[in-house]
Amino acid sequence: MGSSMRSAARCGVAIVAAVLMIARAYAQTPDDSLNIYAVNVIKSPPFQKQFTGDGIYLGNGLVITAAHVVGHWPFFTRPRILIGGQDLRAKIIKNGSFGEIDLALLSINATQLPMSIQLRRDPLCTSSPKTGMEVIDVNPTGTTRAHIISPLTISPKLQGRFNTLIDTVEPSGSGLFDTEKKCLVGIISAKVPEYANKREGGHIVSLATGFAGYFVPASKIIDFIPPAYHF
Repeated sequence: MGSSMRSAARCGVAIVAAVLMIARAYAQTPDDSLNIYAVNVIKSPPFQKQFTGDGIYLGNGLVITAAHVVGHWPFFTRPRILIGGQDLRAKIIKNGSFGEIDLALLSINATQLPMSIQLRRDPLCTSSPKTGMEVIDVNPTGTTRAHIISPLTISPKLQGRFNTLIDTVEPSGSGLFDTEKKCLVGIISAKVPEYANKREGGHIVSLATGFAGYFVPASKIIDFIPPAYHF
């Protein structure tokens, strides 16, 4: 190949690389900046297949996720956290349960994280989520927007337990963020059937219309984290 052809080839590669960089820049949204807090929670139960869930990095080496992501026997699952290109062993600080409070707090060695993550702190929202409020779901695969909805959209039998809901179903352990303050609104826990009342044959019946996403709100996360741990 002549020098002119080699120069043309290098120029073509450079142009393609530049186009790809521009495309990626335009594909990103302001919401994507929150992805730095998203982590994968990996657990490997003895003699079973590895399981991957989601979680949120709070800062100072602390990760919050849903208790059922960690599992019923967390000390036998050897949990690990994937964050910032690092695969780190995790220590379970506190583990709840799906039937009570679906949260788990884990810790990792923060000194092994990139400096850009070591310096990060994820504030918890101090105000209660309001119906109609727009939020951002954050998980390692990306971000999506949702809205807080009223618990009146689900069965009355479930409203007392699942009273913080969004209008989409998101991955367990992923985090909901305030679109303006960028604070953590809650951690996704479960999907709950939605119902609507309809008159049929002179009677009011409840018909399933889909699913809502239940999340554990920041107020419960604040109460869940032991006072000795700060971020």
